[in-house]
Amino acid sequence: MALEDYIKKRDFNKTPEPPAELSHDNADRFVIQRHKASRLHYDLRLELEGVLKSWAIPKGPSMNPDDKRLAIQTEDHPVKYLSFHGTIPKGNYGAGIMKIWDEGRYRIAPEYGDMDLIQQFEKGDLKIEFFGKKVKGIFALVHTKRRDADNHWLLIKKKDKYSTDLDYDSEVFIDDSSLANKKNTAVKKLNPDEFVKPMLASSIKDIFNDKSWVYELKWDGYRVMAHIENGEVHLYSRNGISYNTKFKALAKDLEGVEHDVILDGEVVIVNEDGIPQFQALQNYDETTSGSLRYYVFDMLYLNGHSMLDLTLLERKSLIPEVIENLSYTLYCDHIEAMGAALYKKAINAGMEGVMAKKIDSTYSPGYRSENWLKIKAVETEEAIICGYTDSVGGGGVFGSLILGMYVEDQLKYIGNCGSGFSAKDQRELLDRFEKLEIENHPFQKKPNLKGRNPHWVNPTLICEVKFSEWTTNGIMRHPVFKGIRNDKNLQEVSAPIKNTSKSTANLSKPSSITLEVGGLHVPISNLDKVLWPDDGYTKYDLIDYYLNISDYILPYLKDRPQNLHRHPNGINRPGFYQKDNENLPEWIETEDVFSKSSNKIISYLLCQNEASLLYMANLGCIEINPWHSRVNILDYPDYTIIDLDPSKENTFEEVIIVAQAAKEVLDIAEIKGFCKTSGSSGLHIYIPLKAQYTYEEAMNFTKLLCYFIEQKVPKLTSMVRAVKDRKGKIYLDYLQNRQGQTIAAPYCVRPKIGAPVSAPLEWKEVKSGLKILDFNIKNFQTRIQEKGDLFAEVLSQETDMMDAIQRLEN
Repeated sequence: MALEDYIKKRDFNKTPEPPAELSHDNADRFVIQRHKASRLHYDLRLELEGVLKSWAIPKGPSMNPDDKRLAIQTEDHPVKYLSFHGTIPKGNYGAGIMKIWDEGRYRIAPEYGDMDLIQQFEKGDLKIEFFGKKVKGIFALVHTKRRDADNHWLLIKKKDKYSTDLDYDSEVFIDDSSLANKKNTAVKKLNPDEFVKPMLASSIKDIFNDKSWVYELKWDGYRVMAHIENGEVHLYSRNGISYNTKFKALAKDLEGVEHDVILDGEVVIVNEDGIPQFQALQNYDETTSGSLRYYVFDMLYLNGHSMLDLTLLERKSLIPEVIENLSYTLYCDHIEAMGAALYKKAINAGMEGVMAKKIDSTYSPGYRSENWLKIKAVETEEAIICGYTDSVGGGGVFGSLILGMYVEDQLKYIGNCGSGFSAKDQRELLDRFEKLEIENHPFQKKPNLKGRNPHWVNPTLICEVKFSEWTTNGIMRHPVFKGIRNDKNLQEVSAPIKNTSKSTANLSKPSSITLEVGGLHVPISNLDKVLWPDDGYTKYDLIDYYLNISDYILPYLKDRPQNLHRHPNGINRPGFYQKDNENLPEWIETEDVFSKSSNKIISYLLCQNEASLLYMANLGCIEINPWHSRVNILDYPDYTIIDLDPSKENTFEEVIIVAQAAKEVLDIAEIKGFCKTSGSSGLHIYIPLKAQYTYEEAMNFTKLLCYFIEQKVPKLTSMVRAVKDRKGKIYLDYLQNRQGQTIAAPYCVRPKIGAPVSAPLEWKEVKSGLKILDFNIKNFQTRIQEKGDLFAEVLSQETDMMDAIQRLEN
């Protein structure tokens, strides 16, 4: 079909659709549009022969190879339809709402490359690889060639690392906040025989009254997830440890549930007054005094249906009927609006506090949410036992426990606990300590124990303590031992991040806050932490900088895997690189990439928005290191880079001379290059490619340009990789253009004295007198307001390599 059919069906005075124009770009792009016309369907369009070959897919594409989705070929569309979205008015052909559901590039699947795309299309058997955000990997698009329906094709996913064996519904993946919870449900298909991490609550200090919240008693016990299928019960701790043996009576009790369910609740031992006794629970067996109770406050799954997208009250309303007539299992009831009244009643009765939960909140497995809040009258925290001291006067088995907690990945001393345990507790603890003894203390800095004689142990045991308050230097005041916690992970025992109320904070100078950015809650801690000791710049200064220049840096970060370069303890301490990421907030996107060197899949963080940028900064990512390519087409970089890397013997003036020589080479080749300071000691020259070439092609092209630069300034430059063989020359580094290599992004700060910024430059600024520290964390906001984004064309321009090479060789 040609565009004649497209024209015949439309009156362009009445429809906002683009005009019928042929294109010569042939950039192998695709778009999938969700078209809510008389019948909802999805339109797949492939750029081919100057038009968009188009198919209507009634059920939408599927990533499950078992699904063979009907695709009805329709008229060709103009290439400008790639970006079309909006409403086609009633009375026009295709009237209805059209939104872009996915987009990206596509190509012939590598193993099916015997014919080009046009030949495959004419044969009616396309084998193509998609590089989209939702649709990825290899598909077959096959013409059925039925006599009664000559325009019928089938779209079939091939099995690869992107395929799934789960039910796939395109509607679940609509980019619409109102459907976000359905998205979670589809991605995480619940199964009662598979462990699901519980949703976690945030801490706040003060109780409040609000009619859009419900309030429950906070039970001081063990969080337990109960999975029941066909009468078989599995009890799990919050981290997946089996509790079936420890709580046999409860497991037996739950066998009476006549449904397949996943329940969430708290197991406690209560005394005659119904008050939880945590130490009794810790040492629980069938002879323990007190009553075993399982208070159920949520339900995630019921008889084949996930409940994650239901509201809190909808989920809770079904619990009583499911668990009725059980002996140890009880419904955790709630009251609405009157938080202060329940809190007062709970504290007077000897309870720990209350839980506040948003009425319309959905359930987010494994995520610490501000839709669930805990308000406690007594401070309690988990702490890591790092040693113990001798008993003063020899009256006890030992004197006190030496406690620690992780603060930005470093173990910090938080005080000694000398009360709360019985003689039996002490003997049992000492038996465990003897197997864990180590010679040296495990802390970053040796603690001051005020003359007490210490014995150090491997920091693997977690205990819970209650205490009166934190001192200004981070020490617990009056800690009292409550018991050992076997249901916690060491990674969870870190300095708490608490809000002072249920409202969100704005960025200011408190040490720990939650910052609301674009509706997302970013944990921010230790704002007074000095990252640049020589300059006095703190983490506050770093986050404030990125907050103010986010609009400029984000285009160079979005959709690109990030290699996190972290300096949590400042630039004078060794930093470290982190590629693989776990335990991220639910709202942070990641991309799984298989690493040949480590022979495993690495989950890269994606910096998609201002919130994720600030989250990285809070981790101590001073500089930001993105890939050169984007997730929808990882094999094709958007630019290539000439890295002018000086040896110790070189001056920055010499680097400038080499950059000027590089500019002469680029001018001869008629290449528009873009220069920026590295923020360290060199300069980076970017050449835009617009994802038209592979990494290997980009690297070889850059290597050729470096040869020409070396010929111009042979006394100053070298292409020898080994530092000892460069003989004090500036290295023309073209190897930065391999897949997975990263380089400091434009506008990012560097972990160097003076906090320099990697600053885009005008070529007229690349001259004698330019200094790295001309651009730093304190003055760069003024510059960017004056100059704007000098690197904008890096992402929009392209370079024809063959034409450039011919100009250089002539």
